[in-house]
Amino acid sequence: MASLTVRQLDERLKKLLRLRAARNGRSVEDEVRTILREAADQAGTEVLENLAPPSARGIAPRGRSTPAEAMRVLLIIGGGIAAYKSLDLIRRLKERGFYVRCILTKAGENFVTPLAAGAIAGERVFTDLFDPAHEFDVGHIRLARESDVVVVAPATADLMAKLAGGHANDLATAVLLATTAKVLLAPAMNPRMWSNKATQRNLAQLVGDGFAFVGPNEGEMAEAGESGKGRMAEPLEIAAAVETLLGRGQSLSGKRVLVTSGPTHEPIDPVRYIANRSSGKQGHAIAAAAAAAGAQVILVSGPVNLPDPPGVTTVHVESARNMLAAVERALPADVAIFAAAVADWRVANAGEHKIKKGKGRATPDLTLVENPDILSTIAHRKSQRPALVIGFAAETENVAANAKAKLASKGCDWILANDVSPRTGIMGGDMNTIEFVTAKGVEPWPPQSKEDVASMLVARIADALRQ
Repeated sequence: MASLTVRQLDERLKKLLRLRAARNGRSVEDEVRTILREAADQAGTEVLENLAPPSARGIAPRGRSTPAEAMRVLLIIGGGIAAYKSLDLIRRLKERGFYVRCILTKAGENFVTPLAAGAIAGERVFTDLFDPAHEFDVGHIRLARESDVVVVAPATADLMAKLAGGHANDLATAVLLATTAKVLLAPAMNPRMWSNKATQRNLAQLVGDGFAFVGPNEGEMAEAGESGKGRMAEPLEIAAAVETLLGRGQSLSGKRVLVTSGPTHEPIDPVRYIANRSSGKQGHAIAAAAAAAGAQVILVSGPVNLPDPPGVTTVHVESARNMLAAVERALPADVAIFAAAVADWRVANAGEHKIKKGKGRATPDLTLVENPDILSTIAHRKSQRPALVIGFAAETENVAANAKAKLASKGCDWILANDVSPRTGIMGGDMNTIEFVTAKGVEPWPPQSKEDVASMLVARIADALRQ
């Protein structure tokens, strides 16, 4: 009876029936018997379509957007200590409207459980290539085909090696070999493993094969005393990379972002000035990252030796008073980021002509007066205050404590603090180490490039504006 019934169904209903049977762990014949028992008074297509699991009908379970509307992400969780971050990544992806399914490798199960990943994703987690409940109709091929993007996080050295070599001896590698979707890898491993010639050879192969990468970042490892390049990118960074890869990287589309950058020059006379060692690299990187995220960006820059970022409206200024005036002209804005190292003081009466030295001439007495506080001025505005005002705190001691005090006194929403002591090489260098300070507390960010700091900050901004 069951076999006869199945043979008489059209191909679409046969597929629905097979998927329902797989989900319930029954044979097709047993599934037909169950359907007949449960719906003896109903018949035809409507019954099967209503009883079929939501994923078989092309929709997500109740309460979530459908895959027809949502981009579908298949997350492969590899076997590394960074796997714990993948649980947060699932949440971050779902916040952005993605439909997420997970594959957990056998090694990954040593760090997170299928129950934990499944509870957050709201979907069954796949673990076994030879699962009889799903491989009767080549389930790994379906997983490969039914995804818009495959994300591997963490992508361990072992997974990268298998993928570079075309191996397919477990569910994760079989899906990676079978998919035609875009693949994003988030490497995570010990720095020595990352720098190993074999890993770098595999990396070159994968890049050449068209795989996308996010990270790894630099910072402290799980192992005591170990640091370097090998930390998995943060979940917000990975989520932003997924959006970019799928053409949805305009997380700040429609937003107006104001950024200040570089030093200011405070004239002593027409030739000399008071300045600092800021290069403007961090502020310019933030402006570029915000523009890449779709924002309309106005960059107010002091004197720097950097090209204007593409896609950004740049206003060049010299002094702190010039910068404040340009900032106020640029309002209103949704977000204002004050990365410039503004001189705290200026000469009260700058000379109209070059101050001369010589025998019998007294050493000039330079009277200093305080410059306007641009961050505090904008943060305390009664009108046209940006929804998010972000400052920087360049410190040489007690970084976190001084930043928390600055957060309170300036009236801003966030402070990015860093240690700019000469030993750090941050002022004027290419790397930065941030203490992210908000009313909720202090969050240390790993040492990373100023471009990576900018990307991480933009991801945080987009997330805050979304909420």
